[in-house]
Amino acid sequence: MFFNYHTHTFRCKHATGSEREYIENAIKSGIKTLGFSDHIPVDFSNGFVSGCRMTFNEAAGYFDTVRKLAEEYKDKIKILCGFESEYSPSLHKEQMKKIEKYSPDYMILGQHYIGEEWEGRTSASQKTDEGLYEYVEQTLTAMNTGDFLYLAHPDIIGYRFSDIAIEKAYTRLCEGARDMNIPLEINFLGIRGGRHYPSIRFFEIAKKVGNKVIFGIDAHSPEDFLHQSAEKKAEEMVENIGLDLITEPIL
Repeated sequence: MFFNYHTHTFRCKHATGSEREYIENAIKSGIKTLGFSDHIPVDFSNGFVSGCRMTFNEAAGYFDTVRKLAEEYKDKIKILCGFESEYSPSLHKEQMKKIEKYSPDYMILGQHYIGEEWEGRTSASQKTDEGLYEYVEQTLTAMNTGDFLYLAHPDIIGYRFSDIAIEKAYTRLCEGARDMNIPLEINFLGIRGGRHYPSIRFFEIAKKVGNKVIFGIDAHSPEDFLHQSAEKKAEEMVENIGLDLITEPIL
């Protein structure tokens, strides 16, 4: 694995370590292209305060820090700075305008919520077929904006649904991603943390549909770059299912 676009910082309130530590460990692991993609700040018009993302007041410091380090380490590693973003139906366009001044290198889509974040309907907690269908439609709408490099943990919503709904909804999601040329991420955090994703069943559907997949470390600490067992399990998944893995940087 020579590149990773899914890296967080302490600003998201659930990651640890300094940017320099992430970079040093990325170099140790053999990474040649490192993308920081901390959770995007959102100015909620109703006064809601998110507990899992930086504020707009922190955004300038985020880009300034990463870009200074990118210059310092340019002879050792290519460093990019972007965001992992939700798609908010009511705020997305306004949000894109607000981040223009930072000129992010890219954004990845991580749809942790259905509807609006302040409504508290997390994707991973959905247990009804209707919730799965809503997740898929919102994610397709997000990808159709053209604002996202790839879809992070596409199977975050899980598989606690009827067999018919899983086959129908995930096939629709995979077909949409394929037609929009958006890779699907095999997420290492799910492997490290023993979570319900990445899902064999989901990626078997992705294989059938013909999706491209990409590895994402989803680093929340510098040590995550040295977690070789997660990479090995991801490689085994690719080999066993026969997935079309992207092996060269796409930025």
